[in-house]
Amino acid sequence: MMGYSLTEAVDGSVYPLAFPLVTTYQMQMSTIVKYLTAQNKGSLAGKKIAYVYHDSSYGKEPIAALQAESVLGKFKVVEIPVAHPGSEQGAQWLHVRQENPDYVILWGWGVMTQMAIKAAQKVGYPREQMIGSCWAGSEEDTVPAGDASKGYMSATWSFSGKGVPVIADIDKVVYGAGNGNVQDRSKVGSALYNRGVSAAVATVEAIRVAQSKFGKGKVMNGEQIRWALENLNITNVRLVQLGATGLLPEIKTACDNHEGSGKVKIHRWDGAKWEVVSDWLEGNKALIHPLFKAAA
Repeated sequence: MMGYSLTEAVDGSVYPLAFPLVTTYQMQMSTIVKYLTAQNKGSLAGKKIAYVYHDSSYGKEPIAALQAESVLGKFKVVEIPVAHPGSEQGAQWLHVRQENPDYVILWGWGVMTQMAIKAAQKVGYPREQMIGSCWAGSEEDTVPAGDASKGYMSATWSFSGKGVPVIADIDKVVYGAGNGNVQDRSKVGSALYNRGVSAAVATVEAIRVAQSKFGKGKVMNGEQIRWALENLNITNVRLVQLGATGLLPEIKTACDNHEGSGKVKIHRWDGAKWEVVSDWLEGNKALIHPLFKAAA
């Protein structure tokens, strides 16, 4: 489920078969707030943040986290929903212009993100003050918007580029040897391609952990894989061994913690490519995690 939400999925006792693993939407939201706080000398007090979101469960789930952060950080939140698919946002961005927020947090999906970036340019809202979720931060979101995308940021754990050894090896060993779909080679190293590889890393590691307990080489059943997913410990040492350093953060799960990390980085579109502008960041777990059970 990598990176998906289900508000309660972080707690295995509520949804025992749901494993977001890297991060939930709520922790992403908290991390974005943490990043913006750091950009403002440690305080967002008195600031205004517009939350422009896909009007679905995906967009609504982080609202409680943002509201909790706003109370703690003493900043104002303006919620602006966008109906699916998000191709029409004129009214919403006129609202943004009227509110004149210090930042826009964009929980976009699909065509909504590129249209939001274009609409922001049209009303004169600085893209440097916009930051999206992990699903609003790929080349598919920025390239179609052209020059309007420059300066736009998003949360992510799967970075563009072939600098990660395992990505470089896939490009060389698979595509370089003439295997794989030639049309797909241009996607190798993109944010979403790398995210798929990060999901594969976690999945294969879970199978390996399961087989180490229940029988090497055997086919694992659902319960055995569930046990493994609750006993993952993908350390930086292991990531180095896998050639996945920098592809994803360390992941350590437990029966009552299916999130495993909660960490993301922030990257920014420079007009041609994504550039990482933060270290691994973790949101306010003490504030956010109790919200899961409350919502459940």
